[in-house]
Amino acid sequence: MGRVYNFSAGPAVLPEEVLKEAAEEMLDYKGTGMSVMEMSHRSKAFQEILDDAQADLRELLHIPDNYKVLFLQGGAHQQFAMIPMNLMKHKVADYIVTGQWAKRAYQEAQKYGKANKIASSEDKTFSYIPDCSDLPVSDDADYVYICENNTIYGTKFKTLPNTKGKLLVADVSSCFLSEPMDVSKYGVIYGGVQKNVGPAGMVITIIREDLITEDVLPGTPTMLTYKTHADAGSLYNTPNCYCIYMCGKVFKWLKKQGGLEAMKQYNEKKAKILYDFLDGSSLFRGTVVPEDRSLMNVPFVTGSDELDARFIKEAAAQGFVNLKGHRSVGGMRASIYNAMPIEGVEKLVEFMKKFEEENR
Repeated sequence: MGRVYNFSAGPAVLPEEVLKEAAEEMLDYKGTGMSVMEMSHRSKAFQEILDDAQADLRELLHIPDNYKVLFLQGGAHQQFAMIPMNLMKHKVADYIVTGQWAKRAYQEAQKYGKANKIASSEDKTFSYIPDCSDLPVSDDADYVYICENNTIYGTKFKTLPNTKGKLLVADVSSCFLSEPMDVSKYGVIYGGVQKNVGPAGMVITIIREDLITEDVLPGTPTMLTYKTHADAGSLYNTPNCYCIYMCGKVFKWLKKQGGLEAMKQYNEKKAKILYDFLDGSSLFRGTVVPEDRSLMNVPFVTGSDELDARFIKEAAAQGFVNLKGHRSVGGMRASIYNAMPIEGVEKLVEFMKKFEEENR
């Protein structure tokens, strides 16, 4: 079988050009006689890979000089604990709960201090982003936390919340590098790379330097302090070398596409094709209010569990795979990350039209 159209929410589709480059270098990376998989993380060759990846990421996001870029293991879930361990100086933090992962982060933070849920969209199955223009931000809160793009439910913050001067912390896993963002508006940004940037096994954290201190919660493990990794240049222990290498290739691919402004335009064009069809369909229905729709994750349903299951099965047979929605919500979900070609979305819509005609 040839390449399928992979609509998985993560691990997700990677640029074919990047995969081919990595395949060519698999046995011999630039004359070293070995694969990056075999290479010492202390070698000159790998240090160049790490330095290049960081430099390209800084260029793509225009990261200010007073922010550190950390390549960490443990995924986004580990950040649910690292954030309060490192930032909850007053043992108080405010959380905006707009999906499953924000909810998990909020629950994890309760282990380390007082976590306040100051806004939520759980009342309507996380199908919208609540009004965050005048939140009851706690006077003693150390930070306000959001998940900027909700992978499962397909919502996206189009306007950042009014944190009333408090530090903003954001999980950007599903929208990371899909569009430009002003890093200076955040204290901490982090994203699991397996959704839109690289293979599974790593999280990239971008953190303002003044937040990297030894003043962490008592009992915080050495491996879970940001200072440990910042001081060691992400090389305190053996990092996920191959994942850094692959992310670095994706960064170069993004630059080649024209950078994040060009990617935003491309992603908007892709998403419009699918949303326009859903809005006009008599069978399929999008589950998110239009003003809060994600460009990356598009959940939809037919209204019938039986039809949903048939659609997923028949779509897979035609090469449209991983369209099954998250187990917590059912239905379907098309994740159309940077590396999903526009042809994939167009052909998916063609198949959806055919399925609708056959199941009137």
